[in-house]
Amino acid sequence: MSLDLPTIGCRTTPVLKERGQREVFCGLTGIIWLHRKMQDAFFLVVGSRTCAHLLQAAAGVMIFAEPRFGTAILEEKDLAGLADANAELDREVARLLARRPDIKQLFLVGSCPSEVIKLDLARAAERLSSVHSPHVRVYNYSGSGIETTFTQGEDACLAAMVPTLPASTARELLVVGAMPDVVEDQCLSLLAQLGIGPVRMLPARRAGDLPAVGANTVFALVQPFLGDTHAALTRRGARHLPAPFPFGEEGTTAWLRAIAEEFGVPRDLFEQVTAAPRARALKAIATQSQELQGKSVFFFPDSQLEIPLARFLTRECGMTAVEVGTPYLHEGLVGPDLDLLPQGPVISEGQDVEKQLDRQRAAAPDLTVCGLGLANPLEAEGHTTKWAIELVFTPVHFYEQAGDLAGLFSRPLRRKAILRKEAAE
Repeated sequence: MSLDLPTIGCRTTPVLKERGQREVFCGLTGIIWLHRKMQDAFFLVVGSRTCAHLLQAAAGVMIFAEPRFGTAILEEKDLAGLADANAELDREVARLLARRPDIKQLFLVGSCPSEVIKLDLARAAERLSSVHSPHVRVYNYSGSGIETTFTQGEDACLAAMVPTLPASTARELLVVGAMPDVVEDQCLSLLAQLGIGPVRMLPARRAGDLPAVGANTVFALVQPFLGDTHAALTRRGARHLPAPFPFGEEGTTAWLRAIAEEFGVPRDLFEQVTAAPRARALKAIATQSQELQGKSVFFFPDSQLEIPLARFLTRECGMTAVEVGTPYLHEGLVGPDLDLLPQGPVISEGQDVEKQLDRQRAAAPDLTVCGLGLANPLEAEGHTTKWAIELVFTPVHFYEQAGDLAGLFSRPLRRKAILRKEAAE
């Protein structure tokens, strides 16, 4: 079941490393999808009113809803160290848990480094865990925009959970990374049909379903931005299965194949289980990618999905990548996708936004994938853009979503063609 690789990929391509002004969302944004995924968890952001407004606006939570995140506002006296912030935090947590007995996991999320908020949230989490256990487990991680970028919030959250997971000697597969429930169900169904089980998920939907980890655990990532979680699981003795990420038909097949080889799934069973969904995926991609054939694409660094998505667009949708920028390049995670990415594009890590804008304007690509802060100015200059954030909030993994993934990129080009036609008429 070995995967056929191109003769020359991009794993050895020199990486352009840039350090300068960057345009990214902060790691707090991950709460928006994590609080929906973990049904008995609550995310308490310890920060300013600005952070509260960001979450409220980004999540679109109505004022009469009962969300599973909130903000403990730090006032000026707290920041100046004139109040006992620990005592105030303890009171707020006690009040929250008394009102919401359904909470089993409480995350204290720092919106700024501890030097700024004058509060050691790691120690606070330990203290509150001892007070409220065994009913509630309290964790801590940083979502600070100073310390984390957009998707690193999820990585920090999952990495904070790993040290507290129970120990296990069982040989089990752990699938790591948050996905919408419907996509997770598709993943589990494919693995079950291959005879692979039991399969554990991180994050789990409920605290009672959290996985155990040990030396016999093998784990497969579904998100390429989980570098700290990967390191934390490795420290617990678990072993990573390197594979391309499950975007598109090729990526999904390669991801499943790596797991199937690890668990000794017969070749004929693998082909039998994957044949029909592979055919559906290929048909859907062909339908949605007509506008993408022969077009060029330029990725600004944003979500760390850039390298697997560039592989999908070039290999499965007929596009040419001009530059593939990513906030951080973790070769241990995206190396298999780099092996498949045809040579040619600039591979850049980090960002100096003005220099990268110069390269993008000089290249004049057919499609530019970037953050919200760059999209409108580039559109005003006549460039066609795709919001990178939509690729995180939309179901895009595995076979059944392959056509939708291609459609996310073809839609802006289709819209521009329609507008041009209307203008000409």
